[in-house]
Amino acid sequence: MPQGIPALASSVLPGRWPYGKGLPASMTAYFDEAEIAILTAWRHKLHQFPEVSSEEAETAREVVSFLADTRPDRVVTGLGGHGVALVYNGAEDGPTVLLRCELDALQIHEISDLPYRSRIDGKAHMCGHDGHMTMMAAVARHIGINRPLRGRAVLLFQPAEETAHGAEAVLADPQFTEITPDYAFAIHNMPGLPLGSVAVAPGQITCASMGLRIELTGKTAHASMPETGLSPATAVARIIDAVKTFQAGDVIAQGFRRVALTQVQMGKAVFGITPGSAEIRMTLRTPASDAIHGLLDDVLKMVRDVAAEEGLALVHSTHNFFRACINDAEASQAFETAATRMKLERVTDYVPIRGAEDFGLFGSCSKSALLFIGSGMDRPMVHNPDYDFPDALIPVGAELFLDVLDQLLGVQR
Repeated sequence: MPQGIPALASSVLPGRWPYGKGLPASMTAYFDEAEIAILTAWRHKLHQFPEVSSEEAETAREVVSFLADTRPDRVVTGLGGHGVALVYNGAEDGPTVLLRCELDALQIHEISDLPYRSRIDGKAHMCGHDGHMTMMAAVARHIGINRPLRGRAVLLFQPAEETAHGAEAVLADPQFTEITPDYAFAIHNMPGLPLGSVAVAPGQITCASMGLRIELTGKTAHASMPETGLSPATAVARIIDAVKTFQAGDVIAQGFRRVALTQVQMGKAVFGITPGSAEIRMTLRTPASDAIHGLLDDVLKMVRDVAAEEGLALVHSTHNFFRACINDAEASQAFETAATRMKLERVTDYVPIRGAEDFGLFGSCSKSALLFIGSGMDRPMVHNPDYDFPDALIPVGAELFLDVLDQLLGVQR
């Protein structure tokens, strides 16, 4: 990673904003083409210098620098790691409304011919967090001039969303107690939905998810005498087969559960040695956060039984616990109202989804809502190496946020 992210060059600013087909003209209520061009160039800049979870120091500094001219009343840095919160106070008392985006990228090698493709080998913004940050920057640049009439707006650039550690670390940080929100809102782009469409509803939005790592240990042997060792191969095969028994339901509802194998590794890449150890990784998924512990107990019982029968030592660990996102009815309605005002296409049969998002934890301290905004029907899925956030969503997502702020805090156009 270079020391600092280079200054934004005027030569990279596009000459004209390419409005997406079918997107509403209402986006111009807040942003003109010159402003969107600046924001688009900044998104491309962020895209070139990705930082993965818990390593977002330069990205955080770039956020503070780029938005310094918006004159926040308070800048909180080092929040839950490298998190940044910009606070904009209204003239009168009122609620605290938090808008959240994510700083982190993924450990994926980008496959593209884009002029602004990642310059960091093996790291890339393949989930659209660069676009989410730019939406938030658009909000900041607007309310820096058009302050809330009441309450306060907190714009949170959260670290480590991809590992599920970020929200937990932010909420545990003593600095957060001074900006604890009454309401919290987040937007995530979603390929497979029409460009600029939205999916939001009260209640269940995402599932809970947890990673499980299993390590089996036996004894290596010469490949000519495998009987003198203790291979985990049979146990691995049994566990892989047994995982199929932990699938229940096709729709997110009571009793739904999923276990997905994500990695199996056994032995060395040689021909003369039988394996003496193996590692299995899997992801567990349930609708409710509490229910995932019951699924974990069931999977671990199966694994322990297999390990004992095969005479293998067993060690396990859990990782990346994403709580389920449950939208508050009032907060969800604020998004609904914004989408209606903007005349955005609605997708009513999309949520809840099987995916996970660590924004769900904000529901423990506020009335929270997560909205999905369509990235297009033919765009690669997030976490794919050829994914790229559609720039046409920058003003749409920003206006959704600003409309919510207008409803709750009186932010003017």
